[in-house]
Amino acid sequence: MTEDYKEDNLISRTETYLNEIVVHDLEKSIEVLCASASLLPNAEDVGVVSRCIDAIALNASKEQLVSGLARLECDVGSKKLKMGCQDWWVEDLSALRVDLYQRVISAMRKTGVRSDSIIASLIHYAQNSLKGVGSENSHPGTIIEDEQRTIIIETLVGLLATENITSIPSSFLFGMLRIAIRLDASLRCRLELERRIGFQLDMVSLDDLLIPSLKTGECFFDVDTVHRILVNFLRRIEEKGDDDDSHGEYESDERDSPSHGSILKVGRLIEGYLAEIATDPYLKVQKFIAFIELLPDYSRVVEDGLYRAIDIYLKAHPSMTDSETKKLCKLIDCQKLSQQAASHAAHNDRLPVQMALRVLHFEQIRLKEALSGNPVVAGDVSLSQPVSPRDNYASLRRENRELKLEIARLRARLSDLEKDQLSMKQGMLREKSDHRKAFSSSLSKGIRRITRKKSSWGQTCNA
Repeated sequence: MTEDYKEDNLISRTETYLNEIVVHDLEKSIEVLCASASLLPNAEDVGVVSRCIDAIALNASKEQLVSGLARLECDVGSKKLKMGCQDWWVEDLSALRVDLYQRVISAMRKTGVRSDSIIASLIHYAQNSLKGVGSENSHPGTIIEDEQRTIIIETLVGLLATENITSIPSSFLFGMLRIAIRLDASLRCRLELERRIGFQLDMVSLDDLLIPSLKTGECFFDVDTVHRILVNFLRRIEEKGDDDDSHGEYESDERDSPSHGSILKVGRLIEGYLAEIATDPYLKVQKFIAFIELLPDYSRVVEDGLYRAIDIYLKAHPSMTDSETKKLCKLIDCQKLSQQAASHAAHNDRLPVQMALRVLHFEQIRLKEALSGNPVVAGDVSLSQPVSPRDNYASLRRENRELKLEIARLRARLSDLEKDQLSMKQGMLREKSDHRKAFSSSLSKGIRRITRKKSSWGQTCNA
């Protein structure tokens, strides 16, 4: 095949084909690289693999620069044109073996291919190569298949870790995390996915957090994984707050910080998650309390969601000790309960008596404040936005109706207490009168016996 045998032999023709056609054509480069996978390591030794990888990365970068104008035109064009403006090579790269794909992505990153294109390629490659893995209806694969899939997901997550972009679909990250748990991937792989999810926890849904546990005899849901995700989120918020303080941009308290909105969203999300896992009979109270204590107090403006989750947990775990119940209920701030939740808590037999008394105490304070003209609303947050007179009037009417209902409810409760007190007094009076009657009757009987004995004794003496 060399020139020693004949001029323009196979090697020279191959070199000409690679230099003049393959290297300058992105699609041809991908085709040759796919074919080279079955010829390793010979294809690597003669330099075909490295030349194809460099050609793919360089051509992809050039194509993105050239198509920049076309993308702008697609933004004002039809939907059909918009689909044509996508990077077509994203699908073609999915045919590569994972080790070659890893080298292609690394080369693309060096040549300046956009991060969003690389992320799109990673997502498409994962969907192609890991289809069906981790779903509820998936069948367990062979040991060799699971090992190959484990290598694929660990490689993809390793590539993902080098990208600074945070706008990755949360559904994709959770899907990858479920697969990593299902395949028992490396701890580093799972922690990286948890860290990525923690960056955007305020944008995930409740269904995403309900990760089933694969361990028998333990919780139905993977509570530890969600706990670590929440820790990552709070760590990011704390680091962001430190950066803001160092730059002197925000001098207000935590409630007015730009991250407070995200914390409120996550607070509501975790409340919903706690209500979902509260029915799990295997969920230990220590883990349940750890979730509640992890979030800061200002993440919950109103405690109704937390109260509902704790009430569900108490109902599903009737064998809890009094000390555990008291420790759990102490986490509820009774001042942040709405009127409806406070009314329910005051009559809830599952709660400790001390909490019911606290709720009634704060209800009395709220009623006194309302009667004095300064109504206190649970979770009231001062807002700086101007309020229109119509909205202000509607708010006052709503508060007036709520106060009337609260006063009527408290009056009815006071009337019931007075009736109970009156019936108790009447019962005590009846008991006293019955005791007096019994004492007087026994005394009169005794006097009559003494009188009879005296008369009989006198008759005996006279005789």
